[in-house]
Amino acid sequence: MKVLTIKNLRNWLLVLGFIFSVGGVLMTTTPQVAFAASAPASCTSNFLGFPAWYRGLQDGNCDIQSPTDSGGLSGFIWTIGLNVVEMALVLVAYIAGFMFLYGGWLFIFSQGKPEGIAKGKSTMTMALIGLVVSLVAVGIITYIWAAIIK
Repeated sequence: MKVLTIKNLRNWLLVLGFIFSVGGVLMTTTPQVAFAASAPASCTSNFLGFPAWYRGLQDGNCDIQSPTDSGGLSGFIWTIGLNVVEMALVLVAYIAGFMFLYGGWLFIFSQGKPEGIAKGKSTMTMALIGLVVSLVAVGIITYIWAAIIK
């Protein structure tokens, strides 16, 4: 049985503090990309940060407009496509958060074994890289969408 030393206790506290601070932030924030036109508050539906695929296509009665009424077929398809992209980005944020927590779990329970520590750090690093790549994708898509509208 391993004896709990000051170094082990310090490592545990550092990792737990890191997971509760950064891991919690990653789990609760989702990319908020405002691509589609806003609809009345009673028409919007949002489940765990995932927008509805038809967001921005409703009229005043919460009915989905036809492509001719919503700015043409290309605008209709772009709005649906961008809503689907936002759904994918929310999913990426959730997966990155869970992978970051999993990496922290591996790091905590490695019990000082170098291969376990390396695996936990690698998992957390890859989750962070994936999250950064997805946030850069949000910026690129927002830039392209602004260029298309103008």
